[in-house]
Amino acid sequence: MPAAYRTIALLFSAMMLIAATPIYAQEEAPAEPEPVIETAPPGASDGEIAARIQDIFAEIDTLKGVDASVASGVVTLTGETQTADAASRAEAIAARINGVVTVENEIERDVSVTTRLTPAAGQAETFFRDVVRFLPLLVLALATFAAIAAAGWFVSAWGWFWRRITPNPFIAELAASTVRALFFVLGAIAALSLVDATALLGAFLGAAGVIGLAVGFAVRDTIENYIASIMLSLRQPFRPNDYVVIDNKEGRVIRLTSRATILMTLDGNHLRIPNATVFKAVILNYTRNPERRFDFELGVDADDDPIAAIETGIEAIKTLDFVLKDPPPIGFIKVVGDSNIVIFFAAWIDQRQADFAKSRSLALSTAKDALEEAGFALPEPIYRLRFDEKAPPILKEQTAAVVTQAPARAEPKPAAHTASKAAKDVAPDNHLEEKVEEERREEGEGDLLSHNAPVE
Repeated sequence: MPAAYRTIALLFSAMMLIAATPIYAQEEAPAEPEPVIETAPPGASDGEIAARIQDIFAEIDTLKGVDASVASGVVTLTGETQTADAASRAEAIAARINGVVTVENEIERDVSVTTRLTPAAGQAETFFRDVVRFLPLLVLALATFAAIAAAGWFVSAWGWFWRRITPNPFIAELAASTVRALFFVLGAIAALSLVDATALLGAFLGAAGVIGLAVGFAVRDTIENYIASIMLSLRQPFRPNDYVVIDNKEGRVIRLTSRATILMTLDGNHLRIPNATVFKAVILNYTRNPERRFDFELGVDADDDPIAAIETGIEAIKTLDFVLKDPPPIGFIKVVGDSNIVIFFAAWIDQRQADFAKSRSLALSTAKDALEEAGFALPEPIYRLRFDEKAPPILKEQTAAVVTQAPARAEPKPAAHTASKAAKDVAPDNHLEEKVEEERREEGEGDLLSHNAPVE
């Protein structure tokens, strides 16, 4: 019975193995065996197998110190190698010989100083020999790079040529710098091509692109300012010595540089505004149009005739020599207040002949004196007080007396006072303009303002 059971169990196991074989074949393909190194003739003896292994090891520098002995197909490897990888390689080679049953690896590591230094000395000797052989090609590559880079430097130094192409000095300098950089890159490509190292150029350009992107994010304000300088130099919103207001900063323009716009404030100080701010700012230019209008307001009494006051003020302003006849001075009622009527006056002057602040001040004084001489009152604010029935009688009597009392009219004044003011000097003060011109002559910093460039 035990023998029968064993027979049935063996048959059942064989059937299960046969049934499972296709499944395993589908799930995982068997790995291809490594090619076997054949001996000649097939079925060689142990001596022939050992000789075959020794012949193979003799052709490999790292395995020349390994000995192989074979007994009944069992290979025993002895000797020394410099690295553990070399010992593993010797074992793998021996196992692939036809007729080898197994391999016993008894190889030891060679840690002697002489053995370690000899390969290093040989590698150093080989390296220096290769350097000597490579040196003429390296010199040729460097000479090629230097020649192309020097040609780019020479071409970029043609200032007259770039100024001929573009009259803007900033754009001319930018074009020259771009040409110089292109020649530099071309020289690098030619030199690396001679030494067969173009892959190095690709890696270098890739790294330069990444670094350039990072630097671009870090200095984006500087780049923005640089681009704004280019745009301002192409289409200039002002000329030298123009009186401008930029981002609430007031002064006369000294120069436009590649970094900032320099103004001289009205008190004679230097003001540097970054070009990125200038490019985005609202710019008010007082010099572009020589004709400029000044205005002021005067209040007359509520009981006076405002139309007559307007005519009186306009006629007084017309008597001033610096006031332009065309367009004529104007006046109109701006607002009717509680205690006065506010009249708006305006007139035009030529800034080349008359100073704006002086002209406005003198015109305002002249119109005021004319109104007062004509009997118009220029009252101060009047406040009326009311008291209820519980107020003391004495306050009521005093309040009634003040209210019923009529305001005093202004006495007419002689006209000589107005005439003397009309004769005052309103010539423009050119001291600041002269200081700006002096700065422009003495300062050596480049100026991007040009009369040939279009003006916005």
